[in-house]
Amino acid sequence: MKKAEVKKLSTEQLVEKTRVLSADRWRAIYAGKPKDGNRMFDLLVAIDRELRARGLDAQRQLLRLLDDPDPGTRCWAAASVLEFAPDEGERVLAELAKAPNGLVGFSAELTLEQWKAGTFKPL
Repeated sequence: MKKAEVKKLSTEQLVEKTRVLSADRWRAIYAGKPKDGNRMFDLLVAIDRELRARGLDAQRQLLRLLDDPDPGTRCWAAASVLEFAPDEGERVLAELAKAPNGLVGFSAELTLEQWKAGTFKPL
């Protein structure tokens, strides 16, 4: 999928792409394939921006990903919802930061620290 195709997808499809890409991104990183991970990151950013452009109702669809079984998906979703659902996002990031998830837990911890310090920049 290319970034230009993001605008053509329904909100439901964007949320599903977020679920799949956020999990696959961490698998690529753990497999030592940073180029694949970076490509997926770029698509995830494009999806987040499109959801933001569609308004709060579209963004709120990401809340259901906070309970996804994949920690990478939960981490991405939690960071994405901080602006409009800070309590939910902080709760998930704190849980991930405590768990022995390696890089996902570390990423969650850093995101939470930046959020609390007021230096977190949404994508």
